[in-house]
Amino acid sequence: MNLTSPITQIISHLEKIQSFNAQDPLDDTRKYLETMTLQLSGKKESVTMIEELNIQMESHSVPVRIYRPKGKDNQKSQAVIYIHGGWFIAGGFETHDAVVRKLANATESVIIFIDYRLAPEHPFPAGLNDCVDTVKWASGNAESLGIDRNRIGIIGDSAGGALAAGVSTQIGELLKFQILIYPAADNQLGTKSWETYETGPVLNKEGGIQAWKWYHPEGAHHPNPLAVPILIKDFKNTPPTLVLIAEHDALRDEGEELSQHMKDAGIPVHISFYKDMVHGFMHMGEILNEVQYAVNEISAFAQQYSKTKVK
Repeated sequence: MNLTSPITQIISHLEKIQSFNAQDPLDDTRKYLETMTLQLSGKKESVTMIEELNIQMESHSVPVRIYRPKGKDNQKSQAVIYIHGGWFIAGGFETHDAVVRKLANATESVIIFIDYRLAPEHPFPAGLNDCVDTVKWASGNAESLGIDRNRIGIIGDSAGGALAAGVSTQIGELLKFQILIYPAADNQLGTKSWETYETGPVLNKEGGIQAWKWYHPEGAHHPNPLAVPILIKDFKNTPPTLVLIAEHDALRDEGEELSQHMKDAGIPVHISFYKDMVHGFMHMGEILNEVQYAVNEISAFAQQYSKTKVK
């Protein structure tokens, strides 16, 4: 594993992070992600407005943040549903705030960021249901939100990539494009890249096994394809998709395999390989120029497919 100097610098920094007053391993994971993203994301871009609201469901509510980009009015904007990563067990508004601000401005889109329910308190399908319900809500309330219901896309990173794939498999007809950033796709953790990067950087196999057990307890014996996207057979609703893959990432091979499955099903898929990068590099804009390259690529893809004719 030949790592560049910036990546080596990042890994050295990650090894020194200590979670403050962690109560247990789960709390440690959540606080570690918060600290990592705060320290490495760099200066946050300003946006026109950020609104927070709760979408009321039958038995609970789903918190969402709505980011409105700089220099755009509120009429008929393109929209992006954003689903954050964190191994299904961590992450939220603050961990991904810097990334979402960048994407809102670059794509000139209203971004609807979902704070879905996390495992182990809420295992599958709770988080996925929150994401599906939010997409339906955004489409159904497009006029009052100031968005164009015919120009809605979805972005998911890591575990959020798995959730996005599950959403688009079910209601992809509501989406114009899908962008998966180093997606988690398989609960087996048995690929060559998992063997190579079993102890990192960033992810480790022991933590991944536990996270999948918390998220999808039945997955070892009765895996559901909506939880484990590598098992999806029917991609008929999936919109054109961009997949970003990091070279030094345990999830690399499963992301590439999922992409190939979509291609085999006839879905327009573009795979973009980020040489020298590690999992989670989108949070490392303080050090890595590649973050802006990725944001630019995501923006170009979103603009391309949001203007295509409605299916």
